[in-house]
Amino acid sequence: MKATTFFHILQILSAIFSIILVLMHSPKGDGMSFFGGASQLFSSQKSTEKGLNRLTELFVLIFIVSTFMLSFILK
Repeated sequence: MKATTFFHILQILSAIFSIILVLMHSPKGDGMSFFGGASQLFSSQKSTEKGLNRLTELFVLIFIVSTFMLSFILK
């Protein structure tokens, strides 16, 4: 398998999983108050939400890295 094929497959899968994970997040309903940090004073993240956030960040990072690798390979 060529490197470009590998990174294309990795990019597509990470994009699909990122979309699914973002849709699985619970709605916060904070509005614009998250800018001031007021929403973090009275609520804490549950362990499930923390795990979901980390997993989402991982797949988004994989997507970004695969995008950069494809841009460098295809130059």
